[in-house]
Amino acid sequence: MSRSLKKGPFIHPAITKHMQRVSPGSKTAIKTWARNSTITPEMIGYLFAVHNGKAFIDVRIMEDMVGHRLGEFSPTRKFIRHGGRMQRELELKAAEGPKEPAKEVKK
Repeated sequence: MSRSLKKGPFIHPAITKHMQRVSPGSKTAIKTWARNSTITPEMIGYLFAVHNGKAFIDVRIMEDMVGHRLGEFSPTRKFIRHGGRMQRELELKAAEGPKEPAKEVKK
């Protein structure tokens, strides 16, 4: 369910405070744990370090991110891969690659 329009988007107060100190386009990241904060047009150009539960992931805000949440760009789960022994065998065959056919000798 979305947030009420009369309330407006949620932005953590600490984020707005840090945005006043840092200029857009600078290399200093604004560290935040507020993954539920909505990205607004004023945030474009800022660099945020969003916590994913283990580490901070740098997210540079672009125009097409407006309206999304900060947490959407900092995944909390790491995908390893599917499969077991059969998948490893297929990957080994693919890594070997196609073998070159024997060249014909011209006489």
